[in-house]
Amino acid sequence: MKKLTHYYSKWILISTLVGVSCGIASAIFLASLDWVTTTRQNHTWLVYCLPIGGLLIGWLYQKDGRNSDRGNNLLIDEFHDPKEVVPLVMAPLVYFGTLATHLFGGSAGREGTAVQMGGSIADQIGRWFKIDRDERRTLLMAGMSGGFASVFGVPFAGTIFGIEVLFIGRLHLWALIECAISAFIGHFVTLKLGIHHTEYFHPPILTMSWPRLVNALVAGVIFGLAARAFSGLSHLINRISKLQLPNLPIRAAVGGALLSLVYFLKPVMIRYAGLGVPIIVQSIKSPIPSSDWYMKLLFTAFTLGVGFKGGEVTPLLFIGGALGNALGSFSFLQPMLPLPNLAAMGLVAVFAGAANTPIACTLMAAELFGPDITLFAAIACFASYAVSGRSGIYQSQPISHFSMPKRFLDFFRFLFRKPPLK
Repeated sequence: MKKLTHYYSKWILISTLVGVSCGIASAIFLASLDWVTTTRQNHTWLVYCLPIGGLLIGWLYQKDGRNSDRGNNLLIDEFHDPKEVVPLVMAPLVYFGTLATHLFGGSAGREGTAVQMGGSIADQIGRWFKIDRDERRTLLMAGMSGGFASVFGVPFAGTIFGIEVLFIGRLHLWALIECAISAFIGHFVTLKLGIHHTEYFHPPILTMSWPRLVNALVAGVIFGLAARAFSGLSHLINRISKLQLPNLPIRAAVGGALLSLVYFLKPVMIRYAGLGVPIIVQSIKSPIPSSDWYMKLLFTAFTLGVGFKGGEVTPLLFIGGALGNALGSFSFLQPMLPLPNLAAMGLVAVFAGAANTPIACTLMAAELFGPDITLFAAIACFASYAVSGRSGIYQSQPISHFSMPKRFLDFFRFLFRKPPLK
């Protein structure tokens, strides 16, 4: 009993410190991101400076980034095979890299930045307590949960995200308490520091019926194919650009120049720069151009593929919301699932398929749009997850060893068993 009390006392303290650190970091980051976004919108000529931004980002990572350029994949690898402390330099590098990407008009998100800062900071806290290699995995999960929850304002989804994202097809709940403490404290610290998260329109409440459930399943399959297209295109652009331009600063500068050229030739394309939160919000309320979802997909895949920094999640929310909005115009879906409901389902389902996190995304839907959408969102998220392919946006995610890929039953196997260290 004494041993158990000591263990939980220690981890409550560590998780609290991680949550506070993540909350402060996310608050600073979100305030900075809001400033650079407003600056770019007020001075649209900044989008023509993307080559300079790419050159600067590439130079910073090449100069002293160590393995930081691998982003979330580094955190996932360190969880499964702990070798060395995640470099503290990852936090400032991804912070400045993401701000530069958004200032100059790259199409990217913010989740990757928050999760990487959370993981990096958490790993440094672990050094103070001299934790062992096995405990370090719990710490990394707590850092990822705290970063995700605080940047999006979704503590329940954040708790599960740090657990679910590390393995395709299996959910390990042995760090649930630590992740929950970090996620909820990080979220509340961010709020206390004056950060207000985006509020979304709540779709109309629908009664459950078999036709609606079937339509939700069909929509989920479409969302999963979009997620698969995004992941595949992002990886393809990254491979080709690395092959043609191995030098990161040059690669990012050339990619930035191409984006700037597109903005110059077609200024309307600036619509797809940055986060695109106003368009995401609009997609839940009223019709938007049907081309928005695939244009955002192309711009984000290219921006991140050539070396700019930021997350994939907010662009995936944009893609999903816009795709659901477009599906709302089809007669075979619209009578059963109104446009706002389809857009809300798509917003989380495309993310679920691309990140292989259907449970976290279902909880995210409930937190963003209210509990009434949970069942329809769950069907869409799991359908998207099932058809999105073995490789998502995080290539380091290992897949369950069970023979059937992505078996849903895997989530309920070995819930509290830690995977062995390599």
